Amino acid sequence: MKHEWILDVLADLEIFAKANDLTVLAEKLDETRLIATSEIVSASELAGVALHGNDASTGTDPRGTRAGARA
Repeated sequence: MKHEWILDVLADLEIFAKANDLTVLAEKLDETRLIATSEIVSASELAGVALHGNDASTGTDPRGTRAGARA
């Protein structure tokens, strides 16, 4: 995951917030980290679909011709 670093940053911020009695901020950072994880996983799965050639998403014919083109 190329965006994994942001999870570390959010975790560090959460630790800082907890250490400085910023409880609401710590809770929001925990929620944000979960959202970021979900989005990163979703983006990775979508990238995997594109890399493995899901022809339906690209509108291309697997035989190398344009969709709908007649030979």
